[in-house]
Amino acid sequence: MAEVYLRRLTRWQAEQQREAVADLYVMAYRAAAGAEYRDRTGFLRRFEQDVRHEGFDMVVADAPGLAGCAYGHRVDRDGAWWADYPVEVTPETEELTASGRVFVLTELMVLPTHRRRRVATRLGELLLSRLSQDLVVTGVDRDRAAAGVRELLRTWGWKELPSSGPGAEESGREVWGRRPVR
Repeated sequence: MAEVYLRRLTRWQAEQQREAVADLYVMAYRAAAGAEYRDRTGFLRRFEQDVRHEGFDMVVADAPGLAGCAYGHRVDRDGAWWADYPVEVTPETEELTASGRVFVLTELMVLPTHRRRRVATRLGELLLSRLSQDLVVTGVDRDRAAAGVRELLRTWGWKELPSSGPGAEESGREVWGRRPVR
């Protein structure tokens, strides 16, 4: 297996690589036959929005060609990101959000052929290594958060944030968070 090299991308480089990143997304998540176009198009739409957020940061794994990537951005100070998740937002979290101290890991994906080789761990560590934020969160769809994903997040020191509100369990979404290691 070829050596995997990690590197950061600027916002401009990320935009230039969007088609390759979308291809990676389709291959990493192996969409149902016939759904690749819809999944790819939806991903590109989300990626375009994510790249525009303040504090966007991205790292990729090359092996050669993209083998994985991780990216995220600062949560907008208005706190709108939290509305998409049925999670208990504490006064401390509201304060951190309003002061620009929360970073959201938006995507972490690795090709199946490079999994279980610490590529995801290395991507996550590099992405989060220079953060100045006090809280890092990620939103997870429950259907994607199989036991393996939950265990991986726990291994990395993440904790599931408490759900709250009507329909929290039926929402199919959960939020995991951790304090950055400095």
